[in-house]
Amino acid sequence: MIDTAVAKLVRYAENTGLIAPEDHIWAVNTLLEALKLDSYEEPVLDDAPIDLPAVLDELMDDAHARGVMENDSIVYRDLFDTSLMGRLTPPPREVIAKFRALYAQNPVEATNWYYKFSQDTNYIRRDRIARDMQWKADTAYGELDITINLSKPEKDPKAIAAARDLPAASYPKCQLCPENAGYAGRVNHPARQNHRIIPITIDQTPWYMQYSPYVYYNEHCIVFNSVHTPMKIDRACFRKLLDFIGQFPHYFVGSNADLPIVGGSILAHDHFQGGRYEFAMAKAPVETELHFTGFDDIRAGIVRWPMSVIRLTAADPDRLVELADRILNAWRGYTDAEATIFAETDGVPHNTITPIARRRGSDYEIDLVLRNNLTTEEHPLGLYHPHAELHHIKKENIGLIEVMGLAVLPARLKNELAVLGEKMVKGEDLRADPLTASHAEWAERIMQENEVTADNVTDILQREVGLVFAQVLEHAGVYKRTEEGKKAFLRFAESVNA
Repeated sequence: MIDTAVAKLVRYAENTGLIAPEDHIWAVNTLLEALKLDSYEEPVLDDAPIDLPAVLDELMDDAHARGVMENDSIVYRDLFDTSLMGRLTPPPREVIAKFRALYAQNPVEATNWYYKFSQDTNYIRRDRIARDMQWKADTAYGELDITINLSKPEKDPKAIAAARDLPAASYPKCQLCPENAGYAGRVNHPARQNHRIIPITIDQTPWYMQYSPYVYYNEHCIVFNSVHTPMKIDRACFRKLLDFIGQFPHYFVGSNADLPIVGGSILAHDHFQGGRYEFAMAKAPVETELHFTGFDDIRAGIVRWPMSVIRLTAADPDRLVELADRILNAWRGYTDAEATIFAETDGVPHNTITPIARRRGSDYEIDLVLRNNLTTEEHPLGLYHPHAELHHIKKENIGLIEVMGLAVLPARLKNELAVLGEKMVKGEDLRADPLTASHAEWAERIMQENEVTADNVTDILQREVGLVFAQVLEHAGVYKRTEEGKKAFLRFAESVNA
């Protein structure tokens, strides 16, 4: 009975604090309006826990059966159920006031509440995040995090066709713009009626904070400029990162690099990613101390990590900004032909930095990951990018999250690895099946080195995927972990002092 589903959704909103008991009749009526129902009889509900996805599915199935929901596909269902949740989500002023009141007591309390709120509104879809495959893999660099992303829905053919016929739209300019908060969406832009953002000030400029709807780790937040402006790694970027962790000392925050190939997926809108999680890179120790002239108050060193990382730690964030800016400027113009590092070719710049900031007690710490997006005839996707022999596992750009030690792998791998494991156990031809052909050489080597059985094949493949990801990061490192690579790295460090 559809009245029961409506009543359950209203009770869910009351139980999670999205609405107050006094809002009950209004909440029922606003849902009836969206569902185009003109009658309702209040049912008696038991005290059983309410399964939000199941309730929303029941409401959408009924809406589609009555012709209220246009198409019964994932894109249209997402547009429709978000509109329902948006009607039960408090207005921005209430959300902001609650966050600020909690922040005045303790920043941790504020983010704890806001993270749960973002899940309760179904902006972060708990049921989809739970589908992601996640495991840890032991490597020479510690435990790397591996995830196969299954939470981001793929568009269906009808939605793709409909999007192709839509006129060009410039509102919102991108999915990070503040104008997304409350936006109804369309087939080529997600609905955001249940989305609320928190205004913050960093480096005396207006920014916002939100959580990623596809959280890859605990409290995966996005911090973004209030203005649609391109990403840029510069002195101001370092100030903003360190200011943010001054205000939220329990979070780390970092920025993708600002050049194609080594940068993030959205370079058009200045933003950072952060959260409450300690990645393998943050746990990695400094293996070679560095000394920068005039900065004796800053502890500096090369991190034991597959990518090329300079770590700076000090009590004074302003001093870190000074040295980070000096290193950035030196790196932007640095060429070392012997190490195949070129600042530019044909006027196209190649050198930039992926910075990550965190607190160490009362100290501030920033990791500067040296990046270069040079392409060659042998490596057209990038010399410091996963090479072709690893593309069967990871072909996409290595952005901030991967840099820190979390592999975000494509959804195709769930099925491919499952089929691969079955064929390895049965001894079948891996090259004859399109699902396993790209993995054949890799899998044959694994079988030579391991006694593969039905009981251990999943564990073996997960371990080996982790080792591939470690190689991916080694490929992305501008200085290789060899004696020659270390000498070249030290040459650059010395050039900063020149």
